Amino acid sequence: MDLQTTLLVTAAALALEALIGYPQRLYHAIGHPVTWMGRLIAWLDRHLNRENHAPATRRRLGIVALTVLIVLVGGIAWFIESIVYHLPLVLVLPGLAILAVIASTGLAQHSLYTHVRAVAEGLEKGGLAGGREAVSKIVGRDPDSLDEQAVARAAIESLAENYADGVVAPGMWLVVAGLPGMAIYKAINTADSMIGHRTPRHDAFGWASARLDDLVNLPASRLAGCLLIAATWVTPHVARQGIFQAMKRDAPRHRSPNAGWPEAAMAAALGLKLAGPRSYHGHVVHDHWMGDGRVEAGPKDIRRALTLYRNACILQWLLVVALFALFL
Repeated sequence: MDLQTTLLVTAAALALEALIGYPQRLYHAIGHPVTWMGRLIAWLDRHLNRENHAPATRRRLGIVALTVLIVLVGGIAWFIESIVYHLPLVLVLPGLAILAVIASTGLAQHSLYTHVRAVAEGLEKGGLAGGREAVSKIVGRDPDSLDEQAVARAAIESLAENYADGVVAPGMWLVVAGLPGMAIYKAINTADSMIGHRTPRHDAFGWASARLDDLVNLPASRLAGCLLIAATWVTPHVARQGIFQAMKRDAPRHRSPNAGWPEAAMAAALGLKLAGPRSYHGHVVHDHWMGDGRVEAGPKDIRRALTLYRNACILQWLLVVALFALFL
C-alpha cells in the first residue's frame, strides 16, 4: 500500500485499539495473533532446540527457526494486505476497515493501561498482597521479593518499556512497512520474549531472536522516550525541564539497549528512580538506576505514570494524523 493509505490504517488501528482493545470473549474463543505466533515458536523450540546439540548448532537452528517464523507470519500478513489492495473500488473502504481491525491486534495500548492500573488498584484495595498479585501478571521478577514501593516502581517500569515495544514499535513498523512490517515485528518481539533470554536452554538457540529484537526496537525506543517527554507538557504534576538531558544521560547505562530510553524519560518526568537492582527467579540483576529522584513510589505515582502514558499515546496518534494530512 502507499504511504497515505498506510497512515490512514495506522491512525484507525491506534484509535480502535485504544478505545476497545481486544475483546476477552474473542480471546477466549480463538486466542490472539500473538498466542498463535507463540504456539509456532514453542513448536519450533521443541523440535529444533535439542540439548545434545553443540552451542554453535543450536545457534544456527535458532536462526532457522526465526527465519521460518518471519517468512510464515510475514507471508500471511502480505497475503491479507494484498487482497485488500486489489479489491474493487467499491470495496476499498470496507477492506481498509478490516485491515485496521486486524492491525489493531498488534497494538497494546488498552491492555497495557488496564494491567498497570490494576496494580495501583491492587495496592489501594489489597495492600502489598494485592499489589504483588497484580504486578506478577506484567513483570518477570520475583513478586515476593518486592515491597509496596518496589511493586509500584515495577509497574511503572513495565508501563514505560511496554509502551515502547507494545505501542510505539508496532505502530512505527506498520507505518514503515504496512501490515507485514507490523506482523514481522510482533513475531520477532514474541520470539524474544519466549526464547531470547540468557538461560541454559535458550542462550544459543534464542541468540538471533534477542539480537534482532534489539535492532528492530532501537528506533522505536528513542521515539517512545521523546513522545513521553513531549507528553509532559500536557500532563499535570510531572516535571518538564531537563528530562531530555536526563534520558540521554541515563538510558545508555541500562543493561538493555532499548528499555532505558522510555524508562529514563518516565523516571525523570515523575521524579523517581527506576530500574536498579532487581531479582529474577532468585537471581539478582544489578542494573543502573534510571533517574535521580526518590525510590519511594506508590499508587499515586502509578496513576501519574498512566496519565503521562495516555497523553503520549494521544500524541502518537496525532503525529500519525498529521503525517496523513501532510501527504494528502
